[in-house]
Amino acid sequence: MSIATKRGDSGETGLAGGVRVSKGHLRVEAYGTVDELNTFMGLARIMNDNAEMKDLVKSLQRELFKIGSALATAPNGRKPEPAITSEMVDALTTHVHRIEATDGILADWSIPGEHPASAAFDVARTVCRRAERQAVRLIESGEAVNPHVLAYLNRLSDLLWLLGRLVEKQAGVSAQLRDDTKPGARWSRAW
Repeated sequence: MSIATKRGDSGETGLAGGVRVSKGHLRVEAYGTVDELNTFMGLARIMNDNAEMKDLVKSLQRELFKIGSALATAPNGRKPEPAITSEMVDALTTHVHRIEATDGILADWSIPGEHPASAAFDVARTVCRRAERQAVRLIESGEAVNPHVLAYLNRLSDLLWLLGRLVEKQAGVSAQLRDDTKPGARWSRAW
């Protein structure tokens, strides 16, 4: 059996559950963006030296397969959607609060690129935000999406931002936007 089935050569793909749709369908765009996010999280993971953080990211990557599958499952298909739960979102929130408690972690906006691993986490975060926007567009188009998927992606983007800052802090790198010569409002939750 080959992965080159040629069934997609005409611009269609199959959702989980056997429903065929255009490769340009919003559902395909949403789960494809989650796949891209998972790839960038893998890059951030291998660029990072912290074993605990690596383990966390790998477990999140495993969960992202469930998120992608939930988005890839046809609402009226033969396959049931995988369970995406509030407990999954709560676990992310716990990680967010744990890292936020690190002294100085929320000092200012951050300039991406001051450290390779933190830059990779920043790329993953922006892709995560795009995946979230794609899921919102899918919902706005009238498609069914588990509401925990949106909450998960929203919380994951927060966690990815914090992981980038934690990498910088552990490496002794300052990526803060402002210093004494560039005054202005400090970090804001509005990002």
